[in-house]
Amino acid sequence: MIVDAHHHLWDRARHDHRWLDTPGLEVIRRDFTAADLAASTPSDVRSTVAVQTLNSSAETYDLLASAGPAGAVVGWVDLISSRCGTRLDELAAAPGGSRLRGLRHLVQDEPDPGWLVRPSVLRGLAAAAERRLAVDLLVRAPQRAAALGAARQQPGTSFVIDHAGKPNIGAGEWEPWAAWITAMAALPNVVCKLSGLVTECPPQPWSRSLIEPYAHHVLDAFGADRVMFGSDWPVCLLQASYAEVLGLTVELLDGASPTERDAVLGGTARRVYRLG
Repeated sequence: MIVDAHHHLWDRARHDHRWLDTPGLEVIRRDFTAADLAASTPSDVRSTVAVQTLNSSAETYDLLASAGPAGAVVGWVDLISSRCGTRLDELAAAPGGSRLRGLRHLVQDEPDPGWLVRPSVLRGLAAAAERRLAVDLLVRAPQRAAALGAARQQPGTSFVIDHAGKPNIGAGEWEPWAAWITAMAALPNVVCKLSGLVTECPPQPWSRSLIEPYAHHVLDAFGADRVMFGSDWPVCLLQASYAEVLGLTVELLDGASPTERDAVLGGTARRVYRLG
């Protein structure tokens, strides 16, 4: 059973998605609903994880209530707030709140590269851990050091690296990304999503040969039982279809054992996000 551990849904009439006005995003500058997801998802994907796109509690309440077949939701709460724990309990008690299995903040957009290791944020991360919520890490190069620091300081928190830490594949970035992946993989409370890599390839066209070294480094560092597949639909449509992203991931697992393939394509996500 394949689990898509990372996709999005959005309704521009209900929430302010002005980020979609960025030049180059015309392909995805429309609404994407649970019905659209169902029409795009290959038949062998049996469960999904809907991930927030806005630092917005309102969006999270909507995802919990209306994320269609998603088995889990990675939402948002103000980690800095002194009432973070209370806000998490309110989300859990809301319609669909039992699907809240993780949190994510758009750390890549924070002007302070050390945002993740602020004492107030660390307190929020601890509140998430107390409620068995995973914390997705959306970071680029400037925030990677703080992500490593937070994971080291919060060994009881389950961290999930989104999009393999967004290596700049199109520009040929390897180090220091590769060393960072190795350091993160040394921490038992961190896992990694094999997702979002097709959109890191421009200005070069995406290809298996371009992405393969990055994917293999993630798999070698973490091991299959700490790596999970994510489509990053509909953002992936900027470069590839849902089916193409899934097909690429399956190809990247050539040579893996059946147990390893099952872990990446479903087992890790089921464990981390507590999917039935």
